[in-house]
Amino acid sequence: MFYNIPRFSYHKPSNLDEALELLDRLGDAKIIAGGTDLLIDLRIGRYSPRNIIDINRVKELKYIVDEGEYIRIGALTRLQEIIESKVIKEKIPLLHEAVYQMASWQIRSRGTIGGNLCNASPAADTAPPLLVLEAKLKLVSIDGERIVDIRDFFKGPRETVLRHNELLKEIIVPVYHGYGYSYLKLGRRNSFTLSIVSVATMVRVEDGVFSDVRIALGSVAPTPVRAHSVEKYLKDRGVSMEVIREGVELVVNDISPITDVRASAEYRRSMSIVLTYDSIVTSLKRIGIEVGGG
Repeated sequence: MFYNIPRFSYHKPSNLDEALELLDRLGDAKIIAGGTDLLIDLRIGRYSPRNIIDINRVKELKYIVDEGEYIRIGALTRLQEIIESKVIKEKIPLLHEAVYQMASWQIRSRGTIGGNLCNASPAADTAPPLLVLEAKLKLVSIDGERIVDIRDFFKGPRETVLRHNELLKEIIVPVYHGYGYSYLKLGRRNSFTLSIVSVATMVRVEDGVFSDVRIALGSVAPTPVRAHSVEKYLKDRGVSMEVIREGVELVVNDISPITDVRASAEYRRSMSIVLTYDSIVTSLKRIGIEVGGG
């Protein structure tokens, strides 16, 4: 059931310094960028802030910068801009693939990568790829800046390490070479849907052996998670269908799915195994290694 949006004071800073000053001074405030999540949350009564700070004019938060070994993405960058960026498509194709599967063109044209992360939904589509890419997040306040590993950013559903006066400023993503990658998403529809299970993988193979394996899942725990049990099992083992099948069974040790309106916990556990296998196989195909179908 939807309710009327609560009354609040509206603020629209023109630069980052002004936004940070407002955030620090007002206290009870929510940030709005695309508004694709917050407006719904306000209508259903999840939040009732006294102040809304609209950061859409804060151009210092909107950019994609190629620094060679790293790509820096401003938190206000629209999801559609990520899809259309040649730099992202060529240098961080895993992130491009994940965002391409998100929502509709209309939502992507409003939603931002920072908002998708700061909303801290277990089903956030940008989180699993950024987890396996081992991205860093730059947080900023009037007190200064700090860098946190994305693995430490999420505390629970809709909870992050952001302090009351902090903004997510940018996402710093390393550029990798020689890795196969894949992002697979299972929903109740073929498109425009929240994930029931999502899996991002990156693999590197040397002399027929897994030299590096990275796996992250969404919608199967209170936060997006790395599948460390599977990664540890596969690393330094020879690449084969049997080894992969044995390894992906361990994913149940890394997840804690719930039953909700979209799927049962049992179904999520089963599909986590299936999608992890399929994502690893797809990743291997991208570096020219065939091990058989799902």
